Amino acid sequence: MADLFRASNASPDAPVVLDRNLRFVTRVGLRAIDPFSKPRPLFNIFIRALIATALFRCWHIILFFTAWATCITLICHNIRDISVQSTLLTVWGTVLGFIVSYRTSSSFQRYDDGRKHWSAITYGCRTFVRTIWFHIPDTSAADEVCKPDMPLDEQRARVLIEKKSAVNLVEAFAVAVKHYLRGEEGIYYDDLYHLLKHLPAYALPAGRPSLAHTRTNLHSAGEDTKSPERLHPSEEGDGLPYPVTSPHLRPAHNPPRNSIFDIFPLSLIAFVLLKKGRDIKGRKAAKKHASERVVSHNIPLEITLYLSSYIAALQARRAIDVPTTNTLIAALNCLVDSLTGLERILTTPIPFSYSVHLWTVMMVYCLTLPFQVWKYLGWVTIPFTTITAFIFFGFIVAGEEIENPFGYDKNDLNMDYFTENIIRQEILAVTAYPIPKVSDWAFSPQNDLFGVGLGTRPGSGIDGMGGSEANVIPPEEWVRRGTVHMRSVLEAGMKVVNRAG
Repeated sequence: MADLFRASNASPDAPVVLDRNLRFVTRVGLRAIDPFSKPRPLFNIFIRALIATALFRCWHIILFFTAWATCITLICHNIRDISVQSTLLTVWGTVLGFIVSYRTSSSFQRYDDGRKHWSAITYGCRTFVRTIWFHIPDTSAADEVCKPDMPLDEQRARVLIEKKSAVNLVEAFAVAVKHYLRGEEGIYYDDLYHLLKHLPAYALPAGRPSLAHTRTNLHSAGEDTKSPERLHPSEEGDGLPYPVTSPHLRPAHNPPRNSIFDIFPLSLIAFVLLKKGRDIKGRKAAKKHASERVVSHNIPLEITLYLSSYIAALQARRAIDVPTTNTLIAALNCLVDSLTGLERILTTPIPFSYSVHLWTVMMVYCLTLPFQVWKYLGWVTIPFTTITAFIFFGFIVAGEEIENPFGYDKNDLNMDYFTENIIRQEILAVTAYPIPKVSDWAFSPQNDLFGVGLGTRPGSGIDGMGGSEANVIPPEEWVRRGTVHMRSVLEAGMKVVNRAG
């Protein structure tokens, strides 16, 4: 029968179902973000795919050069031939091809580095959680946690709370990195607040910009007007602020809505209005906000401080040996290194002078293209210029799109899938059951492959028996026969492999 558990950050109506037979974890009532799930209707997929393409992002540029090529073609055909030799077409085209290739490669390198750093975060979380849950003894509590006359079961319960709290911080780190990279300030989100509400805050400087829409007061009218972004000081006199107890939480996945200001030429007007302090909606406006504001707290880095304090406490208690300590520190360093690498990608844009020069050269090339191909192509000059502009400017806008892969667009990394379906579900699976005992699985009657090697086949004659008989010998029977007999069977299996080779 399946056991029902409730996640620490899930609503009461969303239990976690752990099935011992199926060996997987699902959350009832929570929609999983799975890229391999059943696809949406074809029309919706087509619209979303079209919006994510380079054509949607540079259609106005293509339209301009189509009109330009049409004008030059009409002038050359009806008024006067103003075409020139196509020598520049070859020279400029070759150089421009290399430049565009380099620009696209550098953008994809940033995208690939972002994915690698998220893989490293997944690796660090897996290592840290596994080491905590399996390699820290259940009797490692300190004197300030357990009294001398405390029952052993209560001591183990307190250690279990410590371990689960540290594991929750590992999950919170991954979720906080997701919000941090998107410029979403604070901890007041459905998937983060309940993991961190009990922690005081450090006043660490931020390493990246944030979205301006986080300025909105999350409390509705008639309630406490104190913003949940603010932290009230601790009443214990230590001066450390604690989060408010019951704020209104924002959803874990909260992309900015599309707006008419995302469409050219209204997007240009939106940028002008933003400089004047107007609050403009839309995805492009949100990205513009992100380049102008700064996050007040580096929450992922704060979490690593608490994880480091947990390791230091274990060292002070001498609850773990040196190799285990080194493993925990290495996993924590992996998390910090990945966070630093993600910040590097996010806060290091393509140099302005290089970007402007590339756009200028591209404009000059496409403007002069109709003059150079009219003599050879005639009216085909118009579609030829259109296709050429789409090819070159498509690569440019695609590169600009993927150089910051941490947003909500279709071309961005699916960080919600990393945090929810990989890290969180794996943590739930690891912590769901007690640590398995070696005697339970090594000496299980179903573990009957001790005497079966690569060379063991039915009728192979190892130990005077067929392979089919060797397949069904349980571990306790091997123990009864003794180590001499067991080693002779292993040696006979090696001889069979050598003869077969």
